[in-house]
Amino acid sequence: MIIAEIGQAHDGSVGILHSYIDALAGTGIDAIKFQTHIAEAESSEYETFRIPFSYVDKTRFDYWKRMELSVEQWKEVKQHCDKVGLQFISSPFSCKAVDVLEEAGVSAYKIGSGEVTNGLLLQKIANTGKPVIISSGMSTMEELSAAIGVFEQKKTAVSLLQCTTAYPTQPEQWGLQIIKNLKSRFNIPVGYSDHSGEVVACMAATALGAEILEFHVVFDKRMFGPDAKASLTIDEVKMLTEGVRKIRLSMLEDFEKNAAAEKLVDLKRLFGKSLSVNAALPKGHVITFENLEAKKPAGYGIAPSEYEKVIGKRLSRSVQKWEFLNQEDIE
Repeated sequence: MIIAEIGQAHDGSVGILHSYIDALAGTGIDAIKFQTHIAEAESSEYETFRIPFSYVDKTRFDYWKRMELSVEQWKEVKQHCDKVGLQFISSPFSCKAVDVLEEAGVSAYKIGSGEVTNGLLLQKIANTGKPVIISSGMSTMEELSAAIGVFEQKKTAVSLLQCTTAYPTQPEQWGLQIIKNLKSRFNIPVGYSDHSGEVVACMAATALGAEILEFHVVFDKRMFGPDAKASLTIDEVKMLTEGVRKIRLSMLEDFEKNAAAEKLVDLKRLFGKSLSVNAALPKGHVITFENLEAKKPAGYGIAPSEYEKVIGKRLSRSVQKWEFLNQEDIE
């Protein structure tokens, strides 16, 4: 499952938000993820900016207020996603936001890593019965286990994403090697949430068995916003989805080396070689390593892999330079 996160890239503009949906519809993704913010229910005057980026918002609360959409607007987002064949997923940051998303008809919930220990929100989401994806960014294994338990108790479908809370994430921070460990420990679908701003991490995660991929998307990495530099462009998304599908296909296909080689008999003959001599040699000459060469194709002389059995043997006839050497030519 490939999820493109618009997040706050729309910068509070419903028109830009819908433009993202249209632009992403032809890239090969499966779902679009949003963030649902309701300032009064989520934040307070004491919240500070994670990074200083805003020229128009005096406080973080003001920023969340500007990111809000009404229930009707979220319903329109859901309808637009349905129209272009994409799942509508969102991360709620308050119980009130869950109510809004339920009314809008959200397909699944994503839990941001900052909410993993928010038992109130987890229970609210679990009560909806809808599929849940948990991001592991700021969590310990114990915190993840507790959060997963909330949903397993409700028999809610739950999956987990390896994630590093750094924007943009550097290669040494990706943590791809933990994907297999998370699968083994929790026995649920595990994927990767990327903040690197490159296609490489998600492709590598796919090769390591990630079943879900999530990444931020922006029209241009120079745009305004906290996640722009850690996002992919629309063109990069298309490149990523095409690469991931190919990697996934290669991993699902059974491949047995011996069986594959057996199908290439004609090519092996064409590219294979046969032993020959690199000089004219008289009858009775004792063959040395320096007398031998291997020339295409295979099947016209002794196999090069058998060269040691030829060394030290006498020629039963004289041979010309570059002539193939066969078993009957040696005593």
